[in-house]
Amino acid sequence: MNIPVIAIDGPSASGKGTVAQRVAAELGFHFLDSGALYRLTALAALRAGVALDDEMAVAGVAAALPAEFVGERILLSGDEVTAAIRTEDIGVGASKVAALPAVRAALLARQRAYRRLPGLVADGRDMGSVVFPQAAAKVFLTASAEARAERRHKQLIEKGMAANMLPLLQDVVREMRERDARDAARSVAPLKQCADAELVDTTTMGIDEAVAAVMDIVRRRVPRQES
Repeated sequence: MNIPVIAIDGPSASGKGTVAQRVAAELGFHFLDSGALYRLTALAALRAGVALDDEMAVAGVAAALPAEFVGERILLSGDEVTAAIRTEDIGVGASKVAALPAVRAALLARQRAYRRLPGLVADGRDMGSVVFPQAAAKVFLTASAEARAERRHKQLIEKGMAANMLPLLQDVVREMRERDARDAARSVAPLKQCADAELVDTTTMGIDEAVAAVMDIVRRRVPRQES
């Protein structure tokens, strides 16, 4: 299909979701948050009493996922779960189910169906390597574990988490590194920078700078798609 895809991959809290949304808005493209599909799968499985290590049962949940994206709202079986899927527990669950080959296979066609005119910006961990290997532009967005942990810590504070419930910053750093290792070591679609992806390190960047860096790559790789 002659429909351009911008694939933005990277580890948790690298800023790829916010950057991808901004880039999609600037280009007038559709947006795919692939991580939301895995978070929805984890939440749906838990609600159905399915163990997250039961590969075939979780794959069944993924294949029949009753999810809808309505603007910025995310619905599961008609219930709004926009905030529920962003909790730390569901994030850990998403990482677990994402390591299951049958689950990834069940969600593959669903992710590819988001590719529609005039184009798509997709963020995740295997957008450029597996889901859209022929993407017109591939970006690997990253940052140091310490910078990502600080961002996640700030997000929790902004969400109103009570001070006595906040995890210690060093614990968030450790969890980031553990998830990075788990995502990089999984046998199917491991987190990695594709050979043809351009690296953008956001450790010292603000969101505007990161968006500008990605837009520069898009203009070089997809010259007809000016903002």
